[in-house]
Amino acid sequence: MPDPMIIALIAATFLLAGMVKGVIGLGLPTVSLAVLTAVLDLPTAMALLLVPSFATNLWQASLGGNAGILLRRLWPFLLTATATIWIGAVGLAHFDLSVSSALLGLLLIVYAGTSLAGFRLSVRAAQEAWFSPLFGSINGILTGMTGSFVVPGVMYLQAIGLPRDQLIQAMGMLFTLSTIGLGLALQGNDMLNADLGLQSGIALAPALLGMSLGQRIRKRLSETVFRRVFFAALLALGSFIIARAF
Repeated sequence: MPDPMIIALIAATFLLAGMVKGVIGLGLPTVSLAVLTAVLDLPTAMALLLVPSFATNLWQASLGGNAGILLRRLWPFLLTATATIWIGAVGLAHFDLSVSSALLGLLLIVYAGTSLAGFRLSVRAAQEAWFSPLFGSINGILTGMTGSFVVPGVMYLQAIGLPRDQLIQAMGMLFTLSTIGLGLALQGNDMLNADLGLQSGIALAPALLGMSLGQRIRKRLSETVFRRVFFAALLALGSFIIARAF
């Protein structure tokens, strides 16, 4: 039976992570992974995010009506981003956990820092044929090693100039497929068990509640200000994770 204190920690984390997603439309896997890695350990945090991440991002991926267009354009990126997760998970299973945790901290700092600075890559249509599998493969390996879906995958999706609605749906597709790939990779490398699956399932309810609260907060709060606070907090969490790892 899971420890009640651990259940309370997981519930509070996913309530917060869901609230962030409700306000700005992203951040549930990133926030939950960062907080849980800071207080538990990286493989446990990766396992716990599976059910809430899959459920909320599947919903996001189904909205927008552009799935066919996006799949035709992004399939090399999505395929490699999913298939290469196994490689990263093998590394996670064999490397010192402090290395993978520090790498997660670094990815959080890069993601937060580039977002705060307004940095954007630019990829021309003619370059997509070879950039797409390259960025997908890098994203997949890093997902398997750290559980983070965002670097450089989200940066690539922003770089190819997708309209806002398509970008949001494409991120949902990336995060959904990455969650499936991560779950299979963790299971295959003996880092996922029934207790963690149960705790991840329990986390779905507070995540959905947090999203509902976040959507209400969004009507009363400046999204720009909230984004700055969110990314500043990720910078601090990333730095803390690196310090804790070493």
